[in-house]
Parts: sequence; C-alpha cells; structure tokens
Amino acid sequence: MATETKEYTYADVAAHDTKESMYVVIDDKVYDVSPFVDEHPGGEEVMLDVAGQDGTEAFEDVGHSDEAREILSKYLIGNLKRNENDPKPIKISQSAASSSGESSGGLPGIVYAVLAAALAAGGYYYLQLQQQQATA
Repeated sequence: MATETKEYTYADVAAHDTKESMYVVIDDKVYDVSPFVDEHPGGEEVMLDVAGQDGTEAFEDVGHSDEAREILSKYLIGNLKRNENDPKPIKISQSAASSSGESSGGLPGIVYAVLAAALAAGGYYYLQLQQQQATA
C-alpha cells in the first residue's frame, strides 16, 4: 500500500519560518527541520536564514556531505507545488558560509587548517634537512 505524498505550496512553507516550526525547501522537496535546528553544525542562525524558504542554492553552495543529505532525508514531509510567482532559491552569503564553518568551496575550515599545518611541518622538516646538510 503506497502512502500519498503531501504537497505544500510556497505559502504553506513560508508560514513555518521560526526555530520552533521550520520548513525548508531543497530541490522542490519540503522538509520540517524544526527538530534539527539545535543540532545543526553551522548553528541555528544559518538555518533561520532559509527558514520558510527555498534553501536549495544555499544548501548546495555550502557543499553538504552525503551524511548531511542522509540526515536531511529523515525530515522529508512532502513535495513543493510550485507556482509561477514563487520566489527563487536563495543564495547563501559569504558571511553565512564562514559562520557555518564551511568555506565557499564547500570544504570545512578544519580541512584548510590541517593543510596549512601539514605545509608548515613539511617546510620545517625541509629546512632542518638543509641545515643538517650544510653543517655536514
């Protein structure tokens, strides 16, 4: 027995734009992410920026992992029934990407920190070898 998929209008989604009741549209699917707001690694502010709206571009621009997409799927409640006059997906600002700990390229800031540390360690090791060879 198949269950019927509920359809939501953009107005339905827009009515849920608070931390306590937050719907968001990603790829024309409607998600009730209210239970996840406090757990979101980027913080609640990032989610509030797209609450009650189409957050497809913001979601994609940040470069969410497969695990994040799997978590999102748990909150699916239906499909968006689009009308001609519906707003387009909103883009995430650079400051929102930075505050969420993600770079504009989609990699977490920690990846860049690890790469910088590895380059610094490699440079230090190289200089130590050069110094040993000079004294030998």
